[in-house]
Amino acid sequence: MHPLPSPPPHTPPSVRQSKPSPRYQIVLPMHAKNQQDLTSDSLLHSSKLRSREPPILRQPRRTKPIVWCGAVLCMMFSLLLIFFGVATLTIFIAVQPRIPVFNTPAASLSAIYLSSPEFVNGDITFLANFSNPNRKLSVRFEYLYVELYFSESLIASQVLQPFSLSPGQARFVSIRMLSNMVHVPPTLAMELRNQEQRNRVVYTIKGTFRVKVKLGLVHYSYWMRGKCQLEMTSPPNGILVSRSCRTKK
Repeated sequence: MHPLPSPPPHTPPSVRQSKPSPRYQIVLPMHAKNQQDLTSDSLLHSSKLRSREPPILRQPRRTKPIVWCGAVLCMMFSLLLIFFGVATLTIFIAVQPRIPVFNTPAASLSAIYLSSPEFVNGDITFLANFSNPNRKLSVRFEYLYVELYFSESLIASQVLQPFSLSPGQARFVSIRMLSNMVHVPPTLAMELRNQEQRNRVVYTIKGTFRVKVKLGLVHYSYWMRGKCQLEMTSPPNGILVSRSCRTKK
C-alpha cells in the first residue's frame, strides 16, 4: 500500500498578508516629505529675495577733462553776460538817454507855379533845428535825408552833410527845396492851386536820420525819423503860420 500524501504545509497568516498586492504604491516616510516641503519653500523664498534685490549698477565713468573745460568756459561766459547786462542797465538808468529832436522853427515860400495841369514847380526854404537833449551823451548824425511832400506826393528831396552834437547842443541848418517839373496827379495840382488862392499852403517835411551815440568807449547807432507839417502863406512872400513836428525812432 502506498502511504497517504502529506498535507500541504500550513502558511501562517502573517506570511499571507505580506504578499504584494497587484497595484504598487510608493509611500514616502513622513520626515522625507517634510524635508521636501521645506526645500521647495526655501527655493521659493530665495527666488523672491532675488527678485527684490536691486540691480547691480555699473560704476560711473570718469568725466573727461575736455568736458570740464567746456563747463568752466560756459560758466565764465554766463557770468560775463550777467555782468555786462547789469552794467548796461546801471548806465542806462544813470544816464537816461533821449533821442535828438528835429523841428522847423521858420520857413519861407518863394514860388509856386504850374507849367501844365500835372507838373509843379516851387521854391521853399526852411530852417531845420537839430538838438541834443542829453546831458551826458554826444550824438552824431551820420546820415540825413530830408523829403518835401505835398499831400502824399514827393516833390523834392535833399541829402545833408553829417555833423556831431555835444550834450545839450543844438544846430540850425538852412535847407532849400526846389521842385522842377515834378509830376503830380491832376487832383493834387488842382488842390495846390486852390490852397494858393486861399493863402494857406500845407507842406509836409519828412526826415530819415542815422544817429550814433557816444558814451566814453561805448558806441551804438539807431535810425530816427522826424516829421513836420507846415502851413504857410502864398508866395512870393510866404511865411510860416503854424507847424506840428514830432520825432521818433
